[in-house]
Amino acid sequence: MTTFASETDTLTRDALTVLQPGFTGTTAPDWLLRRLGEGLASVGLFGRNISSPEQLAALTAQLRAERDDVLVAIDEEGGDVTRLEVGTGSSFPGNHALGAVDDVELTREVARELGRRLAACGVNFNWAPSADVNSNPGNPVIGVRSFGADPDLVARHTAAYVTGLQSAGVAACTKHFPGHGDTAVDSHHALPRIDVDPVVLGDRELAPFRAAIAAGTRAVMSAHILVPALDRDRPATLSRRILTDLLRGELGYDGLIVTDGMEMQAIAATYGIERGSVLAIAAGADAICVGGGLADDETVRRLRDALVAAVRSGELAEERLADAARRVRELARWTAGAATEAGRDGSGDVGLTAARRAVRTTGADGFTPLTEAPYVAAFTPVANIAVGDETPWGVAAELAGLLPGTEAGTFTGPDAGGSALAAAGERRIVAVVRDEHRHPWMAAALDTLLTARPDTLVVEMGVPQAPARGALHIATHGAARVCGRAAAEIIAGA
Repeated sequence: MTTFASETDTLTRDALTVLQPGFTGTTAPDWLLRRLGEGLASVGLFGRNISSPEQLAALTAQLRAERDDVLVAIDEEGGDVTRLEVGTGSSFPGNHALGAVDDVELTREVARELGRRLAACGVNFNWAPSADVNSNPGNPVIGVRSFGADPDLVARHTAAYVTGLQSAGVAACTKHFPGHGDTAVDSHHALPRIDVDPVVLGDRELAPFRAAIAAGTRAVMSAHILVPALDRDRPATLSRRILTDLLRGELGYDGLIVTDGMEMQAIAATYGIERGSVLAIAAGADAICVGGGLADDETVRRLRDALVAAVRSGELAEERLADAARRVRELARWTAGAATEAGRDGSGDVGLTAARRAVRTTGADGFTPLTEAPYVAAFTPVANIAVGDETPWGVAAELAGLLPGTEAGTFTGPDAGGSALAAAGERRIVAVVRDEHRHPWMAAALDTLLTARPDTLVVEMGVPQAPARGALHIATHGAARVCGRAAAEIIAGA
């Protein structure tokens, strides 16, 4: 059989079109610009690519000079997961705080303002919101990234977030289908498994995705999780039963399906990224997210060639690849033509407003705000990869602005409580924790502190599952910068 050059060119362009790679640096490398000219239609941005709004706007302009309808994607959930403010902490409190407030109009307004800021920098595709129902309190990767543990609450806030974000001309990507909330394993490291029956899945995990689809979400991101009730053999990202039969067929979704990062160990360790990418497109995915850890031209070339080879061998139908590329281009056209609010006045303080409304206090009736600088003891767990360890969190910086002279230390492990006591000396202690219920060493550290210093104030910046304790207990429902600000205002009476 003769292969004509035009057929080869079309196949190669389609294979490039379905890739969403990342890169290193704050300007676009030559290889990336060249690939955009060859058919690449999407680029993924991470914290390593962003130093300021002005720099980001220049970067996206550079990309659009090569391809004017390029999809510029980012993982900007607000709260813990921020790329726009990776060095300072987010101006938005995150999903769990919004769920705690439970005001869908506030959620819509927060998402609209976040979208406005993204659009102003030239970003038009956001890998958010997380629609996962955090039904497992021990979940190591979702937690405060979820609106909560109640499916109805998560559903209404997911829909509001999608509506708000897309009203600013930024495509929403609702994740992680069919739901990552009931997992005890982080898919960055291994393959999680959810063992529940189809009725529970339908009522719990799928409810927020139905709401997102009804709200018009332009994209859905698949999860690297095994759900035996739906497919005993393949994780969702590689499962035709889940992506095509369930998401497309039963739920009636017709937008873009994008994978979670293919370099994550749940896929890469078992299938490899080339094989995994072929299987994902064959299963019904339309775009391959890769670049969180792999961000070079060699990766793009390998994935392109793997897709082309799979079509030529008959393993991947050419029509399926062409359909995937078509959906990518359709989303690019939508973003290019969407009316944006980037030039309008925004609600600059809506994130802080939301963070303040999300705070819950125990023991406030007998509490007198501090007037002298305290010692802040932060009990710090290992950050999951989605959050990263570059972004600061806590209350120390905000308290130092309100109570000059505030000092702080970070503590971890079995001796954390004693070390914090020794470091604090006679100063009043503010103990800051994240997900105390998940970390026995952290609970023991608080026991030590409160036994010796019952006047210690406790700020819980994760999911507040452990009993409230301390002279004052503040649950912020998130660890973003604005959550720290809201807690510091209460401690200092500001």
